[in-house]
Amino acid sequence: MGEGVAETRSRRKKGTTGRARELRQGGNQAEALLWLELKNRKLGGYRFTRQFPIGPYYADFACREKWLVVEIDGSQHADSQRDLRRDKFIRSHGYSVLRFWNTDVLKHRISVCETILAALDGRLAEDVSAFDLRFAFAPRTKVESIPLHMDITT
Repeated sequence: MGEGVAETRSRRKKGTTGRARELRQGGNQAEALLWLELKNRKLGGYRFTRQFPIGPYYADFACREKWLVVEIDGSQHADSQRDLRRDKFIRSHGYSVLRFWNTDVLKHRISVCETILAALDGRLAEDVSAFDLRFAFAPRTKVESIPLHMDITT
């Protein structure tokens, strides 16, 4: 190591921060508008992180304190088997997953925020599947020891 060069160590997998940064910059309008409601603890005092890595996936928004992931999707995600596998993986790490359509965030942002608050406050405690909303509940158990880099090909 050269003189004056500090060694930096991170628990993150190499490239994770760069990929999260790319996703934040390339996000869609619905994500950007919802971020205005979530950042700086504006929603109920809860802290959210944008493009939070969980294993090989990046959650659009995550509240680590309450183990909640919020995903904003376009219509191409309707009945997506890939999203179901992704939700299963994220749930296996203790996170509940709340999904909204882009159009709902754009047209009904207050209702979306109220639903997020309901999940954060524990008022949603079972799976919900509706046309415009999917909530995959993950009861809090001792899952913190599961490695985030586990294989998801199964």
